Amino acid sequence: MGRRPTINDVAEAAGVSVATVSKAVNGRYGVAVETVERVLQVVQELGYESSLVASSMRSRRTGVIGVLVADFEPFSAEILKGVGAALHDSRYDLLAYSGSRQPSSEGWERRSLSRLSGTLIDGVIMVTPTVVSANADVPMVAIDPHTGRADVPTVESDSFGGARNATAFLIGLGHRRIAFVAGRPDLRSSSLRDAGYRRALSEAGIPFDPSLIAVGRYEHDTVREVALPLLSRADRPTAVFAANDISAIAVIEVAAELGLDVPRDLSVVGFDDVPEASQYGPPLTTVRQPMQSLGAAAVDLLLALMNGETPERIHLRLPTRLVRRATTAPPASA
Repeated sequence: MGRRPTINDVAEAAGVSVATVSKAVNGRYGVAVETVERVLQVVQELGYESSLVASSMRSRRTGVIGVLVADFEPFSAEILKGVGAALHDSRYDLLAYSGSRQPSSEGWERRSLSRLSGTLIDGVIMVTPTVVSANADVPMVAIDPHTGRADVPTVESDSFGGARNATAFLIGLGHRRIAFVAGRPDLRSSSLRDAGYRRALSEAGIPFDPSLIAVGRYEHDTVREVALPLLSRADRPTAVFAANDISAIAVIEVAAELGLDVPRDLSVVGFDDVPEASQYGPPLTTVRQPMQSLGAAAVDLLLALMNGETPERIHLRLPTRLVRRATTAPPASA
């Protein structure tokens, strides 16, 4: 046909009126069974799809779950895999939507929700939002939520415990000057990873040194900017715990440019265990959080809300674990 088929094309091919096609497609009363079957057969043959917006305005249901992300980076990609798998056997389709924004911009969720809720989606999952809550006409769940009190149900990993274990692991190898490359200050995950790092130092009797903290905001280029002066110091750290894997990889890149060998001169630990972590050279020691399970848990919580149920728990926290690979070793002087 060379173009997208229309309802007129279906009507002509089936030998019925446009009104009859509309009734057959939308399951309305007044069309003979054999006519409905003929129309639906033509619909399948032509690949015709009725307007999602028009259908949703009539039924108030779209059959679509929206996932809002700030960017399609490795963490959100793994979340989407988990959401997609959880929806596979459901009657819902998945709409992944990235709100265009500057890295420092806040409130992109509100703009995205105003475009999508009420006409295109029946429920929404927000990934690493920049706001504590956002008004929406549909049920909503947040993954890796903002700091402060959350007005919406949330799903997250044990960032505090994971960071504490990662830092304690480096201390156990003999490191004492351990830097921390923090993530986005507005996210609870980053604050908890900072707190876990400090707790491990305190438990080991190592004084906290604020000069060993660098804020990378989970952004590759920003991490490179803050890692360069940190690793160029005469009293540079012998180990770095980075708040996510992308940050850890950026630290390793800077270390290589400065002639530092990982892990002989510098040990590095990340957080997330995105696919790139195990594929990197050298493979990255990191804290594994169950990203796909986060997505699946968010789906279960959201579907319960959409069905009018009251979940037993609306704030879920999943466990993490350390995965030791090739970027960590005792300090050279140990």
